[in-house]
Amino acid sequence: MHPSNPFETPLPIIQAPMAGVQGSALAIAVAQAGGLGSLPCAMLSPAALEAELQVLRVHQQARFNLNFFCHLPAPPDAAREQSWAAQFASYYTQWGVDASALANAPARLPFNRTMADLVCAFAPAVVSFHFGLPAPELVAQVKRCGAKVLSSATTVEEALWLQAHGADAIIAQGVEAGGHRGIFLTEDLASQTGLWTLLPQVLAAVDVPVVAAGGIADAQGVAAVLAAGACAAQVGTAYLLCDEATTSAVHRAALQSDAAHRTALTNVFTGRPARGIVNRMVRELGPINPLAPAFPTAAAASLPLRQAAERQGSSDFSPLWAGEDVSGCAAITAGQMTRRLAGLDNS
Repeated sequence: MHPSNPFETPLPIIQAPMAGVQGSALAIAVAQAGGLGSLPCAMLSPAALEAELQVLRVHQQARFNLNFFCHLPAPPDAAREQSWAAQFASYYTQWGVDASALANAPARLPFNRTMADLVCAFAPAVVSFHFGLPAPELVAQVKRCGAKVLSSATTVEEALWLQAHGADAIIAQGVEAGGHRGIFLTEDLASQTGLWTLLPQVLAAVDVPVVAAGGIADAQGVAAVLAAGACAAQVGTAYLLCDEATTSAVHRAALQSDAAHRTALTNVFTGRPARGIVNRMVRELGPINPLAPAFPTAAAASLPLRQAAERQGSSDFSPLWAGEDVSGCAAITAGQMTRRLAGLDNS
C-alpha cells in the first residue's frame, strides 16, 4: 500500500519541470486535471518569474510546484571556454556562424534571496530544487511561507543528505530520466543507477516521502512505483508532445522518429550530464566530453549553431531532452495526459 500523497493533489502525478519546453500553461493544465503542475524557474529573470506567478495566481485552487536550480556558479574560465568553442570551428564554417560574435547562453541562475522573496509572496504548495538544496537560510524562508521542499536524489547518499538538510520529500531520480541529472555529491556517473535499483534503496534509507522519477511513461508505470512505496510519480517526457508544451518543431519531430529510442547522458550542451536523444552533436563531440566548460557556460558555444540549424529544420545541435522511454508521448492536452497517467483516461 503506497503512502498518502503529501502534496495534497487529487492525483499522485507530478509533472516534471522542463525548462525550455514549457511555461505556466502546461503547469496549469496539469494542476487543473488533479496533478501537481510544475513551473521551471531557473531560466527566468525575476521579472519573468513574477509575470508567470501572476498568471498562476489566477488559479488559486490549483496546486503548483516552483522549481529552481541551486548549483554553485563556477568562476569564469576564458581559456577553457575558448578551447571549447574551438571544437566547433568546422561547424561554424558549415553553418555560416561568426565565431567572433558568440553571445552568452541563456542564464541559469541558482536560487537566491530575490527568488525566495517572490516565492514566499506567491506561497506555492511545493518548491523543488535540482542539484541539492540552497543555503539553509533560504530553505528555512521557503518553509516559513508554507511550501513543502522537494529535491532530487540520484543516489542513496544524496537522499540521506537531502533529508538531513531539510527536504520534506525526495525525488528518487533514476538514470532513465530525461533532462539534467540531479547529481550533486559526486561527478562520478558510475554512481547513477536505474529507478528500480534506486527507489527501494531510497525508500529503505529515509523517513520522508519519496517520489519516483525516470522511465515512467504510462499508467502501468505509475501504478508500479506507487505499489513499491512511492508517494507519487514524477513524469516529464510523456508531456513533451502535449498541446500546452512549447517543445520546438525539431524536438517534436525527433520524439516521433526512430532516433528517439536512442538516448544518452551527455554534457556537451550545458556542461552537466543530461539525458537526451542522440543527435550529431552528441555523436561527434560526446556523449561526455572532458573539455566542456562548467555548467552552464558550455551552452554558449553551440547556441548560434542550434539557432542556425533549427531555422533550416535541423536538430543537429539542439538539446533534445528525453527519457529512455518515449512511448508515452502523445499529442493530446496535458489534462488528458495527466488523467491517462493516473489510469483515468484510456483515449
